[in-house]
Amino acid sequence: MRKYAICGVSKRALNMFIEPILNTFSSTAKVVGLLDSDSKRFEVCKNTYPSLLSIPEYLPDDFDQMVAENQPDAVIVASRDDTHVTYILKALEKGLDVIVEKPMATTGEDCKKILDAEAKSSGKVIVTFNYRYTPIHSKIKELILEDKVGRITSVDLNWYIDTYHGSSYFQRWNRIREFSGGLSIHKSSHHFDLVSWWTDQKPVEAFAYGALNYYGPEGELNPKKEDGRFCATCDVQLDCDYYTRWNSRSKNIEVVDDHVGNTDVDSDYTNYRSDQCIYDSEINIEDTYTATVKYDKGALLSYSVNFSLPYEGYRLAINGTKGRIETVEYHIPQRVPFPTEVQTIDYFPIFGSKETIHVVHKEGGHGGADPIMLEDLFLGVDPRRPYTILSGTEDGAFAVATGEAVWRSVKENKPISINEVLSLSKESISTK
Repeated sequence: MRKYAICGVSKRALNMFIEPILNTFSSTAKVVGLLDSDSKRFEVCKNTYPSLLSIPEYLPDDFDQMVAENQPDAVIVASRDDTHVTYILKALEKGLDVIVEKPMATTGEDCKKILDAEAKSSGKVIVTFNYRYTPIHSKIKELILEDKVGRITSVDLNWYIDTYHGSSYFQRWNRIREFSGGLSIHKSSHHFDLVSWWTDQKPVEAFAYGALNYYGPEGELNPKKEDGRFCATCDVQLDCDYYTRWNSRSKNIEVVDDHVGNTDVDSDYTNYRSDQCIYDSEINIEDTYTATVKYDKGALLSYSVNFSLPYEGYRLAINGTKGRIETVEYHIPQRVPFPTEVQTIDYFPIFGSKETIHVVHKEGGHGGADPIMLEDLFLGVDPRRPYTILSGTEDGAFAVATGEAVWRSVKENKPISINEVLSLSKESISTK
């Protein structure tokens, strides 16, 4: 039985970790401590899961006390992104294992601190890149390992975030770069990790363009230039296209979503609301990126992401010396405003006939990924799987560093070295 302390009793922590520990993995895991900066979160957690009523509560400065009193084997970090590094470093200093939500940190500098700390610690860090576990994504990895594509030369990845999901980042703390690192880190680190995992290549350099096109005070659909509004009480809510697309005047529309980070308007936190106006002037991140990333074994990534589109999904192509893989996903079909087919993978040998691969789809969050990942986390890695899928500190660091390189390139208008972002020498990378 492994004991876990929860750092950041967020909605994500409740739904992604605490609920499965209590209801699915209770024979191998248990929660022994809760830590958060907002005492209201403890109340919400224990009202939701009464079996945790006796679990002790701690504030951020009480981390050492929590560990001393409860002797956890590991900590689960699901707090605001910029606080991840603090809890990871404290846990590693005490030789504890860490499970951390992506991104591992919000800067390359903090990732370097974590890499150095883990090297000196008996504890290990797992970063929960659940996209690796989506059945389609795992199958793509298997096709590459079967040498269907050959040596990978280029990847085209275009990611689309719809107006429901995309605008939610600009209603919450994510819209402040100091808290989230910006969306090239908070969100795109998922995508950069997938590419590195699929190709088994490390990013070397990135060049990018980006902009704030839809949100912020200059957003073209802003019905009123005024800071401090909230969607639920806004006097121009019915003049806001982002609001009316997903809400009705009778408030009886329930939008299908599998992103457990979203919260109720104001019931889950003290002095914080997740329905802040998407046009506020404090927003200091981008909502649109295009980037080119170079990898250490020669692959080139052409990447784009847009956070205000009519539907959610992505288009992927992986090209190699022996063939090409293509797939198109429409994420959460119930939100796509046109009929969609079940996702498949198309394989084109460089000389030969197209093959369409139908993958068994599974239930659960993030396209069936979450339940599989949770089994690896709390039951141990599936020994039948012939490849590594759980990600560690190096994976987390390169994903964050690529995201930071992207937004730094946007600001500085020049290519940015990934090793420079991480302050790593070539020798330190090659020996890891």
